[in-house]
Amino acid sequence: MSASPSLDLDRFAATPLNRDPFDHVVVPGFIRDSACDAIDAHFPRIDKGGSFPAESLNCDSAFKAFVEELQSEALRHAVEAKFDIDLSGRPTMVTLRGQSRAKDGRIHTDSATKLITALIYMNPEWESDGGRLRLLRDDKDIENYAAEVPPARGTLLMFRCAPNAFHGHKPFVGARRSIQLNWVTSAAVLKRELARHGLSAWTKRLFGKAAAG
Repeated sequence: MSASPSLDLDRFAATPLNRDPFDHVVVPGFIRDSACDAIDAHFPRIDKGGSFPAESLNCDSAFKAFVEELQSEALRHAVEAKFDIDLSGRPTMVTLRGQSRAKDGRIHTDSATKLITALIYMNPEWESDGGRLRLLRDDKDIENYAAEVPPARGTLLMFRCAPNAFHGHKPFVGARRSIQLNWVTSAAVLKRELARHGLSAWTKRLFGKAAAG
């Protein structure tokens, strides 16, 4: 496996694919301990709820380098081998969250234009019952889950986007930092998603400044 400064690709490769209730892997320690402190220190400040493209945030050069590492061929090849999927030519999108709201975590599936979703959590040891992502067996009952993933620092959850890939979490309000990486179906989808997220991010910043004034 190719060397990666921040990502433990050997640990990822050694983690078996779980097919219950849909294809996924959970890899605690996917972000190397030696890299976690630096990522913590350089994680952009996000005071609002919602999802923000990395490009729309004030990311410094160190964090941008980490985002580039997430979109590397080394990780793509590891994901292709794990999920038996061809991602060559498929664009990637990286979005960040910093805050969880009471309305977040409702049961859903990711859009059909997404092929693979990877969630990397960057929070201290997680004690709350809320905010733990659950992989669900149906779209109605948050308690009917096959796996529960605390959003603890360095943990990766990756899954194949599918019509039955229901997930959600019990409500949590407060800081909950995550980095989401998606392989999407086309460049047109990427452009549309970035425009949609970018407008949302711009609107939130605008109203945030207005409220502060």
